[in-house]
Amino acid sequence: MESECLVNVKSSNINAIGYDEGKGMLEVWFKNRRAYAFFNVKKQTYEDFLKAESKGKFFYANIRGKFECVRIR
Repeated sequence: MESECLVNVKSSNINAIGYDEGKGMLEVWFKNRRAYAFFNVKKQTYEDFLKAESKGKFFYANIRGKFECVRIR
């Protein structure tokens, strides 16, 4: 379960972010080699995540605990 397009991001904790618009699935790949898929995520949330100055702060404020998720790695 890996997005076709993972975007490497500048963050101390997050390595890459991927999004599948058709499935509304957001993937977050951490530098500790763990990855999670979050479901029913709107495209705007993904775009805001990419634009966020602090990816970690955005993740904890807007994604973690807000969407159903599964660990994928």
